Amino acid sequence: MHEYSLARRIAETAAQYANGAKVNSVSLLVGEDSGVLAESVKLYFDLIAAGTVCENAKIEIETVKPMLRCKACGALFARKPFSFACPCGGEGLPTDIGREFYIKSIEVET
Repeated sequence: MHEYSLARRIAETAAQYANGAKVNSVSLLVGEDSGVLAESVKLYFDLIAAGTVCENAKIEIETVKPMLRCKACGALFARKPFSFACPCGGEGLPTDIGREFYIKSIEVET
């Protein structure tokens, strides 16, 4: 249920940024390993935004796939299910790529 709190904070941030103007859209970057259910954020945002400058604002979500970094060659690569193997044969280590969650942009009516 933490998506409700996140959606509320996104709406508050967008409204503050808009400074009284109508918010047309909010673009989010959500990593697949962030622990955030993007569709729940959308649902809660629509409920929270009702009656505010964010009402009817479109939520655009860009997802980021998790990446591993190879200990042997240093390359970044997407993890295959049940494997940490790099295409070079080395072993991959987790990175922060895929754990992101932030507002990428806010579009307001001028």
